[in-house]
Amino acid sequence: MLIAFHKPYGVLCQFTPDGSGHRTLAEFGFPAGVYAVGRLDADSEGLLLLTDEAGLNTRLLHPTQGHTRTYWSQVEGTPTLIDLHPLQDGIQIQSYRTRPARVRVLDPQPEVAPRQPPIRKRQSIPTTWIELELVEGKNRQVRHMTAAVGFPTLRLQRRRMGDYDLGTLPPGQWKELTSEERRQLTLHNPNSVNH
Repeated sequence: MLIAFHKPYGVLCQFTPDGSGHRTLAEFGFPAGVYAVGRLDADSEGLLLLTDEAGLNTRLLHPTQGHTRTYWSQVEGTPTLIDLHPLQDGIQIQSYRTRPARVRVLDPQPEVAPRQPPIRKRQSIPTTWIELELVEGKNRQVRHMTAAVGFPTLRLQRRRMGDYDLGTLPPGQWKELTSEERRQLTLHNPNSVNH
């Protein structure tokens, strides 16, 4: 079984509370025996996979497999492609260098449902949605990457894994994937993120 879930803001990617007061996966009525494939921080939203299949986590998410993950990041400011170019070649953040990534400013800007609670806004500083396609997913990587080039992430959504897109699945809802949708998770060429 493989499930796509639109994880809302403030939800942990686990079934048991951790004492933080955050909501957990336990409240969403998943079938018994499933676990999260990969993670999203409590303050990140979007596509989370759950499965009862042993080994799927490694087959889909280990960097050596090279399966892509696409994120939408709402950043503070109005970056240009020149501003974002360092992210395409890989950038040093903390103690590691990121792999090459695809990055673009979303044009037109997407209409995304409001978040609860809303992001902080400063009237004098606009926000911009950008898209990043990665083949790795280190802890808070997208947030570290955008901050390193001067555009802090205010809101983050994982939109796609491989060629499977979150689409219009509403926050807090889930669906079991069909065999065709499962195939979309591994269709994307792992060597396609280059320049």
